[in-house]
Amino acid sequence: MWRTQYPSTGREGHPPVVVVFNPGLRTGLQALKNRMNTVMELTRLVWSGSYHGDGGGYGAEERDGYYGYADAIPLLFTTLDRLHTSGPRTAVWWWCGHGQWETLPDALTNPADHDAWYARDEQRRHHREEAEQRRQQEWAAERERWAQEPDPAPEPAPVPPCERCGLPIMGPLGYDLEFAPPEDGRHCPSCRTDLRQQYPTLRQAVFGRRPRSK
Repeated sequence: MWRTQYPSTGREGHPPVVVVFNPGLRTGLQALKNRMNTVMELTRLVWSGSYHGDGGGYGAEERDGYYGYADAIPLLFTTLDRLHTSGPRTAVWWWCGHGQWETLPDALTNPADHDAWYARDEQRRHHREEAEQRRQQEWAAERERWAQEPDPAPEPAPVPPCERCGLPIMGPLGYDLEFAPPEDGRHCPSCRTDLRQQYPTLRQAVFGRRPRSK
């Protein structure tokens, strides 16, 4: 019936219902609070809406949901003395579910509805896209760096060891090669020196030393 008599409010759910409490002189502040709490608890199923917990959004890392108020009736509280003192345009409205005094536009806003969830999900999607763009840029920069690096120099061919002692044919580090016999491709400097200093055989003494073939 109300849809035929009133224009659309632009908000989800039914038109709000306002309850104006008039504590008068005989009702104290605590009694007023108790009365408001009693009415709020008795009508919780009417104004609380239904929770949808599967609204995390595609690729959402955390679960997120929203309250649907399509069948809910917003319930607002105020008091007669607040209306007389401050007027209806100030923060004199208590929307059941918000837990604080607000102006009427703020009190009629549903901060946990689907629109609020959609805004959060859009923000999450934007953050994921930015993170993916940063990863793509880092990968492109890494590939570019790899492409500009020169190829590693080939490893030198292994040098055969000395045939006499088995040590490196070039000799140990720090060895003075100035007084060593010329290289023969078979012995290290130390072994070449030892071989030269050996006493000659009778044949070598008579006919002289012959260079050994490599």
